[in-house]
Amino acid sequence: MACFHEIALVSGRHPKPAGLVLQYGTAGFRARAEQLDHVMYRMGLLAVLRSKKTKSTIGVMVTASHNPEEDNGVKLVDPLGEMLAPAWEAYATQLANAEEQDLKSVLTSILDNESVNLQEVARVVLGRDTRPSSLNLAQAVIDGVSALDGTYQDYGLVSTPQLHYMVCCWNTMEHYGTATVEGYYQKLSQAFLAMTKQTPYHPEELRQLNVDGANGIGALKLQELEPYLENKLQLKVHNNGANGKLNYLCGADFVKVQQKLPHGLLYIKTNERSCSFDGDADRIVYYYIDESGCFHLLDGDKIATLITIFLQELLVKADLDLQIAVIQTAYANGSSTRYITEVMKVPVHCVNTGVKYLHHKAQEFDVGVYFEANGHGTVLFSKTAENRIRQLAQDKNQLVERINAAKMLENTIDLINQVSDRQIIVTVDAGKRVVSPAGLQQNIDSLVKKYSLSRAFVRPSGTEDVVRIYAEADTQSNADTLAHEVSLVVYRLAGGVGEEPKLLH
Repeated sequence: MACFHEIALVSGRHPKPAGLVLQYGTAGFRARAEQLDHVMYRMGLLAVLRSKKTKSTIGVMVTASHNPEEDNGVKLVDPLGEMLAPAWEAYATQLANAEEQDLKSVLTSILDNESVNLQEVARVVLGRDTRPSSLNLAQAVIDGVSALDGTYQDYGLVSTPQLHYMVCCWNTMEHYGTATVEGYYQKLSQAFLAMTKQTPYHPEELRQLNVDGANGIGALKLQELEPYLENKLQLKVHNNGANGKLNYLCGADFVKVQQKLPHGLLYIKTNERSCSFDGDADRIVYYYIDESGCFHLLDGDKIATLITIFLQELLVKADLDLQIAVIQTAYANGSSTRYITEVMKVPVHCVNTGVKYLHHKAQEFDVGVYFEANGHGTVLFSKTAENRIRQLAQDKNQLVERINAAKMLENTIDLINQVSDRQIIVTVDAGKRVVSPAGLQQNIDSLVKKYSLSRAFVRPSGTEDVVRIYAEADTQSNADTLAHEVSLVVYRLAGGVGEEPKLLH
């Protein structure tokens, strides 16, 4: 194991510019690329500590999203594919801003505060966008991971959603999907193709889509995805990076702010469906030109409205009494809020600006829909809702219309990357017995009977979006196996990701 003295020596190869102060925010760190070498190295260190703390795989994405090509950035991805825990955002800021002589003390402070065991194995998965600076900055991350003897897998050029997917796959032992780019394409395309089989025939022009790839990673990956779609969606990719500059006069942010077509896609037919990604492909906005030549933008507010209409209609057809809600910020379009609440009769909840606030609120409902106006968002289904939908889809005793609607909802779930909610786990008896979800405690009891002098229980973490699993048995091997088996049950019944066992002696 590398000691902090050795780390300090290595950090000398990644010096911090004098006086530079950066803040880790919702989007991680963003700055001019030449200012970030030391930050990348230190985020490699932090990713290893976070991995050891959570006993999970942690992701690091090198990207500056919609920023100009000259910028770059980095963000860490937590075990369920979600954003970094708030307390660790503060550690990231402290670590990035520490002067060289203070680096050891900051690392020691993190270790002490979080009781990190440096003997734990650490795994980090890494991805980067297409910026010219990303390759060298990714290497600085690797240097940081290696300095603390962490293991890593470098996925190279991937979109931000793909990197989040990889993290979730690793931490669910690939129950969520196969941790490869091909696995990502297969999971999404299979759900998409299943949905198309349930929809009426559409004319050829409605199966075509113009895509502004922002001259970024999304353009490359979309072209790789297209063969998996079996010609059910015909993509015409513009701004594919062959000539233009990343995010320059194109991309989701440009289209939203300028309210006009991006360069490279200036001539489209009337009502021709078109959309734009941002630089790392985690935002999307749609648009079209009407018969009078007027530009119409479908931003995040309209996307959220359309998705809610779609889901609400399916829930009615399936006759499922599930609570659906839309989460917005104060910056959402007021007309969309009025339409959703007054016409659709769907509740809208307003939260502070920031994806983490939107996401947290959305987890409170059976179906939570949120999109920022910039096109960044998703839909969350609670585990209870997902189970009811999947059960109905397989229930041959129900009306065909209900079953078909449930199958469409089921495919929608599989088409969306989700983050599980630890609050599904409800315990009693000082946290020793689980009362929700149904059947979980009975499964745990059955597993415990297999081992001598054993017990196991689970609880939702009070500080992190994870479910903690405790196990003990007559031998270390049996305790580890029991914890692993319980984690699989938790994942299956509650949608959580179990940590490696923290034994109680």
